[in-house]
Amino acid sequence: MQLSLQNFSTLVNTMAATVQGSCASLIDLTVGSVLRAMLEASASVALWLQYLLLQVLTMTRLATSIGSDVDSWVQDFGLTRLPAAQATGQVTLSSFSPASQGATILNGVTVRTSDAGQSFAVINGPYARAIGAPSVTVQVQAVTPGLAGNIQSGAVNVLGTVVLGIDTVSNANAFSGGAPAETDAALRLRFTTFLNTRSQATMQALAYAIASVQQSLTYTIQENVTAAGVFLPGNVHVIVDDGSGTPPASLIALVAAALDAVRPVGTTITIAPPTVLVANLDVVVTVNTATVPATVQTEIDAALVAYVNALGVGQALRFSRLAGLCYDVDAGITNVLSVLLDAASADVGGQPGSVVRAGLINVTATVG
Repeated sequence: MQLSLQNFSTLVNTMAATVQGSCASLIDLTVGSVLRAMLEASASVALWLQYLLLQVLTMTRLATSIGSDVDSWVQDFGLTRLPAAQATGQVTLSSFSPASQGATILNGVTVRTSDAGQSFAVINGPYARAIGAPSVTVQVQAVTPGLAGNIQSGAVNVLGTVVLGIDTVSNANAFSGGAPAETDAALRLRFTTFLNTRSQATMQALAYAIASVQQSLTYTIQENVTAAGVFLPGNVHVIVDDGSGTPPASLIALVAAALDAVRPVGTTITIAPPTVLVANLDVVVTVNTATVPATVQTEIDAALVAYVNALGVGQALRFSRLAGLCYDVDAGITNVLSVLLDAASADVGGQPGSVVRAGLINVTATVG
């Protein structure tokens, strides 16, 4: 339905024309006249009523609802917006005098960035640093959900909790998995899939069940095979990842429960984490004289890590894409002299059960 909306000037002009048309003599409608003031006051009320009507109309359709109105719309059908996800990663806790004493790191011990902008808590512990061992690597999770938790390598360098036998902290690799709450557009799309799969036990229904467990999940669904790839009629094998490459057992259990609720009768479902393929990159570039090589090295490192770690289950890391990523980082890059992926120039990954994650990235930038 096309709405015939009017702005303030149009409303005043229409009212003035109507009043003048109903009178035999000329009426004073100049600025400041009493009748002009009354018409403008009436137009203001009409404009406000028009705004209220538009708000009501937008809330009556999911396609035009926004924010909390979208939430209330889908909640009538038992659907809720997926919350923001917390980034995860690994940090290395070290000691200046490892031979003097060991250390025990409990769940909840916090580390943070130097500006205190992001804090992370230890999970899946406790962990122990044995006497004589210089360091221990532990799993941490962002305290605050969202994209801000996806920090770059080397950003975590402050202990938030005092731990006897631990003096320093660092993260060799970037963190991943942090995501904002589900957007209105994504929730509308998922609602459509939700309705279309209520009476079905199809691949789309299984995909919807997985996507509704948590944001940022990637997966592949294989029919009539086992986890080992052996033909088995009636079995569905699912490989799922949360962006880390090593999803926790708790997430696997949640996905299993979601799939069991929609699986076809007479079938079985097996679930497994992906096989992680580590991609090591060596890049050599030249920059112009106005560009700082160290800055470009950091930018390329961050761009490559972000791109590789965003690949989903079954997606291949294409070698031909890497040079373009480097050029896009900074206009000061004059040439990408060399790119090696695992010391070669071939793609990595692409198998249904594999996921590619960034390993060691060595970037060399020189002026030339």
